Parts: sequence; structure tokens; C-alpha cells
Amino acid sequence: MAELTERSAATAVRYGATPLVPLARVASDLALIVLGFALAYHVRYIREVGGEVSRSDFRPLGAFAPVIALLSAILLAIFALRGLYRLPRWTGFLDEAALVIGGALTGFGALVVLVFYSQHFYFSRLIFLYALVFVVALLIAKRVALRGTQAWLRARGRWVDRVLVIGAGPAAQRIMGALIGQPRLGYEVVGFVEDAPLPPDWAVVTQTRVVRPDHLGACRDLNEVIRRYAVDEVIIALQQTAHEQILWTVEQCRAGRIAFTLVPDLFELSLDRVEIHALNGLPLISVQDAGIRGWNYVLKRAFDIVFALGALALGAIPFALIAVLIKLDTPGPVILKQTRVGRGGRHFTCYKFRSMFRDADKMQAQLAQSAEYAGDRVMFKLRDDPRRTRVGRWLRRTSLDELPQFINILKGDMSVVGPRPAVPPEVAMYEPWHLQRLDVPPGLTGLWQVNGRSNLTFDEMVRLDLFYAEHWSLGLDLRIILRTIPAVLTARGAY
Repeated sequence: MAELTERSAATAVRYGATPLVPLARVASDLALIVLGFALAYHVRYIREVGGEVSRSDFRPLGAFAPVIALLSAILLAIFALRGLYRLPRWTGFLDEAALVIGGALTGFGALVVLVFYSQHFYFSRLIFLYALVFVVALLIAKRVALRGTQAWLRARGRWVDRVLVIGAGPAAQRIMGALIGQPRLGYEVVGFVEDAPLPPDWAVVTQTRVVRPDHLGACRDLNEVIRRYAVDEVIIALQQTAHEQILWTVEQCRAGRIAFTLVPDLFELSLDRVEIHALNGLPLISVQDAGIRGWNYVLKRAFDIVFALGALALGAIPFALIAVLIKLDTPGPVILKQTRVGRGGRHFTCYKFRSMFRDADKMQAQLAQSAEYAGDRVMFKLRDDPRRTRVGRWLRRTSLDELPQFINILKGDMSVVGPRPAVPPEVAMYEPWHLQRLDVPPGLTGLWQVNGRSNLTFDEMVRLDLFYAEHWSLGLDLRIILRTIPAVLTARGAY
């Protein structure tokens, strides 16, 4: 028990649960505010940047001591009131930087009003502009350095909290996926405990991969698991119906002085955005559907059109060369037209460069019985498909056979980023939860493309598709596009 208490105390010091860390943050900000103003003084009064300073207008740095003290008090008060020193660890850098910039603008505005409406201060106005730039730059640079240091340490397993998840349902899977997929948060998921047997395909999806955390035992083994795996924090993600089990887990964590967090059963829904309001003191929770709709869809569609037009313009000559190679290699059409299933189950004609011999579809049933068959009951996959032509092998390995799909993107049948477009026979074999992948437009690339392509099972692919639909943003699309380049160049999972 003493060991657990010491470890919890160390964790509290690291992340600010004691006054020591916030005090250090305030002290370092104070030092940087003073340094920033001193640099501004040097630039304006010593280097005379912004115009010559006459002898009558010159002021020693000591004359600014009251101004520096007032500025420091104003800025630190604003930062504290805005919660800058008690941010949760999952706060993003841009959010933190926005707090710094907004607080600094407000603070300097208040300072200028006080100084220039006073009868006791006559200073160059430029020094305040320079001070604003230097102070903001130093405060943000400090936070960049701190985040970089934390990331470096956490990548080496230091300065992290070892987390145990209670449960293995949808809520637990989402929590584990979020923590594993964002190592910058400083959590190491040691595993989970669960009483019920798990299906063979149970897995957790992150933005970069599909993982299977360790099943460390049943819920009754909680105390032993905490001791054996040096757990710092417990996340309880059980169904609300498991009332007694939740209360028992909470009591065990309190008795062992282990930090714990309860995940509301709301996460069992396939909805990822929650807003909390208040009405006469009563909490009201509203949820938004995770699909790409409204202005999000308009933004995604606009991006698709611009990207597709650029790709078709730049790729006109390569397209023509590929067409000539296909025509010289084997008889048959250059462009293959296939029926695929798009958003909402709507069928459309998908265009690809032909990579197989004529009538290749007629051989599919026979090849599905081959020892080389790598697919599953839904998706056909064959590593060394004999139906491919010489040029087709190269096209498939480099994914160049899919370039005509930019025409589908322009038509609105597809998107640049999205789930893999399925053929109707596959959709006919979908389980109910698989159909959720049809809520978003199919894509030329996606998380399935950059996380293994044909090496993934169909269920793993669907989990990645659902993760994408629930976490969509234009930034996520851009990251996937950038990650597609090395995935295509290395031909990882392409066959």
C-alpha cells in the first residue's frame, strides 16, 4: 500500500494535482514576461528600432519597473482566470496558444489604457508593441519546448500514467483506442479486465492501427492486477446496469488510493460529440450524429472537387501513357467499369484502369477455393492473382489503377478520403453494424489504405471506417492523404 501511495503522489506532482506544478508554471511565465519586456526595451531604447530616441525621451529600464510589475500582475491574473494553469492534459497546443494570445492582447490593451491615461508615464508607444510580440513569442516557445520534452519522454515510457480499463464493451474500446492513439496524452494502457468471454475478432481501433490490448483477468482480480502491473489510474467503462460492480470497483480504488475515472454509459451510443448544458441547475446532455453532414459535407465536397481537378490536370500525361501501356500489353478496354455501392447504399459506376485479363470475374469463384486465397467471407483477396496482366501487376502494386476514380470524385460518387468502395455482392453479406460504413462517401484512399490495405481483415477495415466517420475533420483528411504517399511507395499490403 505504501508503494501505491508513493506512486500516486509522484503522478500528482507530475500532472499538477499538487500546488507545486501550477506554481512553477506561474513563476516561469512571470520570468518570461519580465524578459520579454526587457528585450522590447533593448530593441526600442538601445537599438532604437522604430526611430531615433532623443536624450530627452530616453528612459532607463528601471523607470519601467512599475509598468512591468503592473503588466505581470494583469497577465497572470487573466491567464489564471481563463484557466491556463489548470488545463486538462488532453488540451491541444492550438487551444493553449489561443489562450495565451487572447490573454496577452487583453492584458496589453488594459495596460496601454492605464499607462497613457495616467499623468505619470510618458513612454514610447512602440515599446508596448515590441513587448507584446516578445512576451507572446516567449510564452508560446516555452509551451512548445515543454510539449516537445514531454513527447520525447513519453515516447521512451517516462512521465506516463499506467492505465487499467475496466470493461471491454464499446465504451471501453473507444477509451482504449483514444488513449493508445494519442501517446502525447501521457497514458500507457497496460490492459483491461472483463468478466465476459470475448469474441475472436475483438479489437481496438486507433487512427493508425488496429490493436488488441492485453486481457489481464476478471474484475474480481482488480487489486492483484493493480499491484502486479503498477497501475496509476483506473478507467471504469462498464455498462450502467452493472451497478454493484461499478460501486465495488470505486470502493477498491478509493481504498487503494488509486485515481479512477467513470465513463458514462452514453458512450455506448455510436455518437461521438456530446454537449452539456444546464437548465435551473439540471444537466442536459445533447448528442450529435457522427456522420459527415451539413456544412461538414459541403466543406468536404468542395475540397474533393478542387483536389480532383488538380489531380486530373497534373495527371493528364501519365494517364495517357498508362492507357498506351495497357493497350499494348493485352487486348481489351483501357478503362474498367464496375458497379460499386456508395453513400446510402446507392449504386454507381466506378472507373479503374484495367489490370486483369478479359472475363476475369468468371474465374473468381474458382480462385476463392485456392490455397493462395487470402480473403474472408465478405471480401475477395488473392495475393498472386493469376488474372492480372503484366502491366496490371505494376498498376495494382502502385495503386495507379485507381487514378480514373478522380472522375468519380468529380461526379460526386466518391470522395478523396473515405471507406473502400464495396461491390454489391459484398454488401449483401454485411452484418448490420457493417452497414454504418455506407453513411459516408467511399474514398480513393482512407485509413484502410494507410494501415495495411489488403493485410487487414474486413472487420478491421470496417472499424477503421467507423473511426473515420466519427472523427472526421478536414485536418484528418489531409493527414491521411500525406500518409498515403509512403504507403503507396512502399506497396505495403498491396496485391
